[in-house]
Amino acid sequence: MSNFSNDGSKPSVNPYQPLPHNTSTSKSSSDSTQASNQSYLNSAILKAYLRLLPILFVCYIIAYIDRNNVAIAKLTMEEDMPSFDASVFGFGGGIFFLGYFLLEIPGSLIVERWSARKWICRIMVTWGFMAALTAFVKTPTHFYTVRFLLGMAEAGFFPGVIVYLSHWFPQKERARAISYFLIASPIAMIIGPAVSQLFIDYGRTIVDAKTGEITKIIPDLLGLKGWQWIYIIWGVPAVVFGLYVLFGLTDRPSQAKWLTDEEKGALEGELAREKAMHKTGGHMTLLQALSSPRVLLLSFAYFGIVTANYGIELFLPSVIKNWYPELEPSRIALLGMIPSLLVIPGQLFIGWSSDKMQERRWHSVIPVVIGALFLVLVTFTQGYLWATIFCFTIAATGMKSYMPAFWALPSLFLTSTAAAGSVGMINSIGNLGGFLGPYVMGAVQKNLNSYTYGLLFLACTSTLSAALICCLPLRRPLPTDVDD
Repeated sequence: MSNFSNDGSKPSVNPYQPLPHNTSTSKSSSDSTQASNQSYLNSAILKAYLRLLPILFVCYIIAYIDRNNVAIAKLTMEEDMPSFDASVFGFGGGIFFLGYFLLEIPGSLIVERWSARKWICRIMVTWGFMAALTAFVKTPTHFYTVRFLLGMAEAGFFPGVIVYLSHWFPQKERARAISYFLIASPIAMIIGPAVSQLFIDYGRTIVDAKTGEITKIIPDLLGLKGWQWIYIIWGVPAVVFGLYVLFGLTDRPSQAKWLTDEEKGALEGELAREKAMHKTGGHMTLLQALSSPRVLLLSFAYFGIVTANYGIELFLPSVIKNWYPELEPSRIALLGMIPSLLVIPGQLFIGWSSDKMQERRWHSVIPVVIGALFLVLVTFTQGYLWATIFCFTIAATGMKSYMPAFWALPSLFLTSTAAAGSVGMINSIGNLGGFLGPYVMGAVQKNLNSYTYGLLFLACTSTLSAALICCLPLRRPLPTDVDD
């Protein structure tokens, strides 16, 4: 066939006519590149799980123990200092959250704009010193001051970690990474009492509850009482791990020497793609979050549940001691860790069931209602130790298991960007319940000489929280919705 036209000239090439090519080969090459990029992305995420989550997990365990170990220390602390009654411990235990509230949002912003590892290191070293300093308080004012400063020192850690995880895990992996991090809190409630009970009896004179006779005298340990050692032995690890965070964490994937160049590119590319998509959506400012009825409703719901949570956690050993005075502090500490044993499978089950059924509201409400019911039932169990522990176990499980479903609620009526902004607001307002619960428990015990009414108050606040969640409008947003 001739390559020339009828007039003998070479035909001109149509610039708009595509050159022939093998479409199947091109598509195969594109698929291969995409598969390779996904492989690098999966590899980078797996390395991030293995490298970062264990460090953050241990740090949260220490943080949770340091804020709650006053519950165990109180068992013998009040023996040495009679002025430290239930109301003092209630106010001191709760004032932590006022200091925490003041610096929580600024702390999370520093993580975003400066350096996560440097700021988390600062937080842990500071709170470690403040936690250990609690061992040397002499008056209620000293106690209040140290607890308030401890709250300020720890402020920003939890939201800072949530922000930090967003630097490493894409949306589809972020919830799972956060859930692994959250499990540290019930584990802390097991490890803390288990270790603390080994020290609690140092420096005590044990008296028979029936006869009033001295049965045993346990000497101090290096001149310090057992309750003092509880604060010190958990303050020191915070400082040590804080320094380790400075070298063990990496702020961004681009700085990670333990990732290959291909893994860095794949992970940063995915995070950049998601960030670009989020910029096309709306953004909820702080003022808009405060004015959103649904965000406020969730904040108040969380406030009520947190009130019950910390009322139980900080006063459970005291309730057991009050109802069963024949028990030694070391045994009370061990009994106090039992309720946390069911929390871990409870959280995992609710998270799994909520995802499987794609239902959030009732997976949040039902555990809280069950917890409130058993808080009421526990007030009828005094004198029956096994029943008391059983009811507290179910109550604590209900008050913790709701969390995976609850924190999925904002995404049902907010865009991803607005949801992220509202989480900090819900967490900040809600954590103020950490002051109310212990304060009421201590004040009621002092004035009415009974923990029963305090427990009923906690049951009421959690029930109201469940009612608020039931009232939450869950209509998905339209493009014109203000929450977007």
